Amino acid sequence: MALIKITATATRLFGAHTGGISTFTTLLKYASTNAGQHYEYIIAEKKGEKGNVGVITLNRPKALNALCNALMTEVGDAVDKFENDESIGALIITGNEKAFAAGADIKEMQNNTYAQTIKGNFLNHWTRVAECRKPIIAAVNGYALGGGCELAMMCDIIYAGEKAKFGQPEINIGTIPGAGGTQRLPRYIGKSKAMEMVLTGLPITAQEAEKAGLVSKVFPADKLVEEAIKLAEKISSHSQLIVSLCKESLNTAYETTLQEGLHFEKRTFHGTFATNDRKEGMTAFVEKRAPKFTNS
Repeated sequence: MALIKITATATRLFGAHTGGISTFTTLLKYASTNAGQHYEYIIAEKKGEKGNVGVITLNRPKALNALCNALMTEVGDAVDKFENDESIGALIITGNEKAFAAGADIKEMQNNTYAQTIKGNFLNHWTRVAECRKPIIAAVNGYALGGGCELAMMCDIIYAGEKAKFGQPEINIGTIPGAGGTQRLPRYIGKSKAMEMVLTGLPITAQEAEKAGLVSKVFPADKLVEEAIKLAEKISSHSQLIVSLCKESLNTAYETTLQEGLHFEKRTFHGTFATNDRKEGMTAFVEKRAPKFTNS
């Protein structure tokens, strides 16, 4: 729904009653505008008070948001569009209260052969989420199993609803995780816990995931997306250029030795002194005012 239309409706409903208008204005913060693209398996919207948060909602409810090829292609396309939209500072990927994503679409891959998976580089395009330069928050309610858990781990921050469950059950169907389950999971929660999850196929609760370090925070299911939007808005208030550099430096910690990582961080820090936003940020701090970043 468009913001202008909502504002007009509020005026008709509340008239000159400023208290009512104030309450309704608060609700506008979580109103959305369509991102301008029709999809079959996802919904892409701009949300937040300034419309600076891109939200991708997985929308295959009858299949518990099973990640079919077409759905992941649409996710990649939406990520492309939000990444190239200068008004968007951060993204959110979410599902519904029953399932974030219950896994990859088993029926779709059931009859694949080894030759087909090798020649087609099966699941390769799933990496688009992890490659996004802008921060992505996974807002996970319900099941995040198999590919769903792997999709959440491709994101930069995971917020979970209190009834969410995370797991890698591929062992139960005679295969192994294929989109990061054996690689990202031990980096995030350690070898022992990851081995337990992957070798048994048993899921963990949102509370266990938070304790293990997989999840950042846990919220009531009906507050999850709202809290994710608040986080995304806070991130979006900073310089997109500097946020991108900071994300890259953090991710480098998982790919290099400590000394190499420290060197990369230091050089990136030095590099910020060539940007207008570093100058503006420090000048605003000294002058005791809010910075006006230009992403340059």
